[in-house]
Amino acid sequence: MSENKTNTNETENNVVENTTAETQNQNIEVVDSGDYIAFSNPEKDKHKSNKFVAAKADGGASNFYDWVKSIVFALVIVIFCLNFFFRLVDVKGTSMVETLQNGDKLIVTNFNYTPKPNDIIVISHGKEYAEPIVKRVIATAGQTLKLDYENDRILVDGVVIDEPYLDVSTFCNVEADYEIPEVIPDGMIFVMGDNRGVSMDSRDSRIGLISVDNVIGKAQFVVYPFSDFKYLY
Repeated sequence: MSENKTNTNETENNVVENTTAETQNQNIEVVDSGDYIAFSNPEKDKHKSNKFVAAKADGGASNFYDWVKSIVFALVIVIFCLNFFFRLVDVKGTSMVETLQNGDKLIVTNFNYTPKPNDIIVISHGKEYAEPIVKRVIATAGQTLKLDYENDRILVDGVVIDEPYLDVSTFCNVEADYEIPEVIPDGMIFVMGDNRGVSMDSRDSRIGLISVDNVIGKAQFVVYPFSDFKYLY
C-alpha cells in the first residue's frame, strides 16, 4: 500500500515537472497592440486558417459600374474645366467677319486672364446692350487713343496700329456718337469689331468702353466648323 502511494506521488511529481518544463520551453511572444498587452503563441497561431474570404464583384454588373464611374469622373473634369479654364461660345452676327463667321464655335479661356491689345474677347454685355458680344481689343487702361477719321486710321500711344485682319476701311464712315476719353480709364478697355461697317462696338454709346469685369475671356480657337479650325493669336 505504501509503495503504491509512493508511486502515485512520483507520477504526480513527474506530471508537474513535465508540465512546468513544457511551459518553460514554449516560445511565448508579447505583442503590444497599443491599447493592451496580448500574448500569442506562434506555434499555435500558425495552424489557424483565414476564415474570411474577400469577395470581388465580377461580371456585367461590375463592368457597368466601372463604366458609369468613368463617365461620371469625366463629366466632373469637364464641368470643372468649363467653369475655371475654358468655355465653348457661339458667334452670332457678322461684326467680326472675315476673322469670324456667324455660327462659329469658339474655345474661350478665362483663367487668370488680363485683356491685351489685339486680343479677340467675349464680353458679357455692353453699357446698354444686354447680350454677349465678340470684339477685338484696341486699347487698354492707361493707353492714349485717337480715332483719326480724316486719315482713316487709329493711333494708340501715338502710334498707328497695324490691322492686317481688316478687309474693309478702318471706320467705314461709322464714327463715335459720344466723346471717347483720350486716355482709357482704369479698369476699362476700348473694343471694335473687324467688320467696321456693321459692328456695334465701343464707338457706339450703347456699348461704350468695356469694364474688364465684364470680359468673359479670350477667344483662343475656332473649333467648329471643323474645316475652319484655327488658332486666334
